[in-house]
Amino acid sequence: MVVAPRAPREAPRNALSELERDTVLELLHDEEHCDLAVAQVWTRTLDEGSYLCSQSTMHRILRANGESKDRRAQRTHPAKKVPELMATRPNEVWSWDITKLKGPARSIYFNLYVVIDIYSRYVVNWLLAAHEDADLARAFLEDAIVIQGVARDQLTIHADRGGAMRSKPVSQLLVDLGVIRSHSRPHVSNDNPYSEAQFKTLKYCPAFPERFDSIEQAREFCVAFFARYNHVHRHSGIALHTAASVHYGTHHEVRRQRQATLDAAFAANPMRFRNRAPSAPSMPEAVWINQPAREEVAQSA
Repeated sequence: MVVAPRAPREAPRNALSELERDTVLELLHDEEHCDLAVAQVWTRTLDEGSYLCSQSTMHRILRANGESKDRRAQRTHPAKKVPELMATRPNEVWSWDITKLKGPARSIYFNLYVVIDIYSRYVVNWLLAAHEDADLARAFLEDAIVIQGVARDQLTIHADRGGAMRSKPVSQLLVDLGVIRSHSRPHVSNDNPYSEAQFKTLKYCPAFPERFDSIEQAREFCVAFFARYNHVHRHSGIALHTAASVHYGTHHEVRRQRQATLDAAFAANPMRFRNRAPSAPSMPEAVWINQPAREEVAQSA
């Protein structure tokens, strides 16, 4: 008895297209998801407002691609490149981060978002919130960019690899506004030195309390602190100017006035300066995050 071959089974009408399958596979291979269980990836995507397919379909796509074993054993993160960022003027490179401030009880914290211009040290925006949230971070950065009037393809924003920093809302905002993204290497705090230094200045302030009684008290403290940080404090890294003076360009006149005062003092009593005319501190030509070695700079020139 001859058995007729079965007719090829038609693909279900609700089956994913080849492009859709590739999109799912790309999602599962993404650096953020490559070591997570399918259920974790599916849920995170759903929480972000996106649905590509069911969990079982994700499993089928992985099996078809020979990846049905434990995904944690397949973790392959590419080597992280050292971020090398240079700024020669304000609004060229910003750094941002979130730090926690202790609230009235052990389990209560307030989240302080701060974005700082690395050239001028000017805090271009800050926000205190009861929680860390990607949409809040998006609005926070958008406000800073709009207030500063940043043009497309002008600015690089550097951050660590926290959840809000790498979230879809923040990433999409920066793409839409033509802002370049930069991230620290995993577990390398030195890749974000300006934000780390600013938070240290904040928490070592003599008026900084062990705990804040309320978010309103914390916000009042931040209003006073950042006003002084931007407009009163002289920063050693920017020739002892205030951040606001450098950010808005008045530091040139300030330096001329300082030099005139020093010249007059020298003319009145040169012996006090051992007959060497004093010079007011000068602004650095450029500031860096991870400045390359001189040999590397010379080769690239």
